[in-house]
Amino acid sequence: MGKTGRVSDESRSALEASAAARGVATWYETAGHRRVDIDPEVVRSVMALLEPRTAAPAPVSAGVSLPEVPRTWGWMLQLYGLRSTESWGVGDFADLAAFARWAALTGAGAILVNPLHAVAPVDPMPSSPYSPSSRRFVNPLYLRIADLPEYRAADSSLRAQVDALRPPAAELIDYDAVWRAKRAALALLAPTAIADTADLAPALRDFAVYTALAEVHGVDWREWPPPLRHPGPDAYAAAEPARVAFHVWLQQRCAAQLEAANAAAASMAVGIVHDLAVGIDPGGADAWTLQDVIARGAKVGAPPDAFNQQGQDWGLATWSPDRLAATGYAAYRELLRGIFAHAGGLRVDHVAGLWRLWWIPPGQGATRGAYVHYDPEAMLGVLIEEAVKAGAVVVGEDLGTVEPIVTETLQHRNILGSAVLWFTRDDDGRFIPPAQWPANAMASISTHDLPTALGFLTAEHVHARAEAGALTRPVDEELAAAAADRAALLELLVAEGLATDTSTDAELVVAMHRLLTRTPCRILLASPYDVLGEPRQPNLPGTSAEYPNWRIPLPLTLEHLTADPRMLQIAELFDSRS
Repeated sequence: MGKTGRVSDESRSALEASAAARGVATWYETAGHRRVDIDPEVVRSVMALLEPRTAAPAPVSAGVSLPEVPRTWGWMLQLYGLRSTESWGVGDFADLAAFARWAALTGAGAILVNPLHAVAPVDPMPSSPYSPSSRRFVNPLYLRIADLPEYRAADSSLRAQVDALRPPAAELIDYDAVWRAKRAALALLAPTAIADTADLAPALRDFAVYTALAEVHGVDWREWPPPLRHPGPDAYAAAEPARVAFHVWLQQRCAAQLEAANAAAASMAVGIVHDLAVGIDPGGADAWTLQDVIARGAKVGAPPDAFNQQGQDWGLATWSPDRLAATGYAAYRELLRGIFAHAGGLRVDHVAGLWRLWWIPPGQGATRGAYVHYDPEAMLGVLIEEAVKAGAVVVGEDLGTVEPIVTETLQHRNILGSAVLWFTRDDDGRFIPPAQWPANAMASISTHDLPTALGFLTAEHVHARAEAGALTRPVDEELAAAAADRAALLELLVAEGLATDTSTDAELVVAMHRLLTRTPCRILLASPYDVLGEPRQPNLPGTSAEYPNWRIPLPLTLEHLTADPRMLQIAELFDSRS
């Protein structure tokens, strides 16, 4: 018995040593500080997706920091929801530019937008901006048709044909209808402006080739004929040249319109802050193009916790740390450089992923994964180098349970963390006074995945989950918890002299914004969904077709929104912060 135990211990030690050489954790600690050992078979499965780490250190500047982030305020937008009388059923780049001009006039210094990454441009079009086909290119859904030079140069007959394609207004955003209309309009305009593909940058060429092939063979390259599953002569020859040129042209027009929006925010302290999704569609453009540095077969997610006992499988592919290091982080650097070209800042979703990610091996559920470690000095070093070159700020989404080293490092490097009202509580569940919020943070009331201000007060998130069948306990218990949360918030607002026991919901929404102005956070953000009293949150995690995720427009068009007294009140309130 003792001999078997010694052999088992020796085997475990050998596994731990081998796993460490590949950056794979054999155990992790829960939020409750409980050690969880990972099944050795799972560790071996994850290790099989990696190579031993023999690469030389990446040529980056270790320990570099960003300049101090300016103290300012601004808005957080779901661009698709910012519709105007000129846009085609979804907010577009021109709407973003118009909003930026208005915001700058009111003193705002920053606008955070949802990820604008490219999704597969086929029917049905994915609605989630956090599951992109490519993070290196932009979603042409956001193009303003009437601002294209080809439209402006067209004769009245062609313009009339294009205008007739504009989809009717809908209560919810219909991505498929909007894209079909825009795609048809773009097809009418493109023949007069087909891009020259002879001298393309390899990244743009490969993206356009993938997209052209996806139109024929489907969006998942892993199901294509074998000769086409890698970028190369066979794939290039199989892609229809006119379709490749079309998608090159789309990206060129996207870059021009995105730059116009960025220029509209040029007078701001920060400008437009883009959002970087944590991973990519494993069957999409980046996964096809960057096979040498993407972890083939692994998906990322989160281990089991008190809120998700089965863990989370996000269905996303991500970087292979060994291959990324071996190639000098070139693909990562190119990705960041492309985003910073049209941005004043970058929010990194799940910033703890620069340290480690929960990998789920093929054929396994989220409970049977393991943490794979990255080189944070290299990942941060490249990020900071590119941000400094662009004169941009960086914000890390560090909500929930993250290792202390993450928050500490962000502060030391002048990368802002995230502070959200719903999460700023002590161990007893009481809301923390604003003076105790972290200074090194971008503050907001909520996020796209959480209840809006009015939704929190009215327990709309509970009702929505109940209707979707997504509750994990009886509805009465959930409503009681929501009522307790509201009471705890009201207690803080009353203690701060910002509300009374008889304050209306509308008054409490304003009080929440006043609370933010009392925090030391570097950047304050308000959401039009909160200010305008929209009870539904943009995304309800854990749901799919049961809820209109990413399809809820703002209750007012851009023209009415920028003149609304509630928007002007919050702008004046934030701008007057001492």
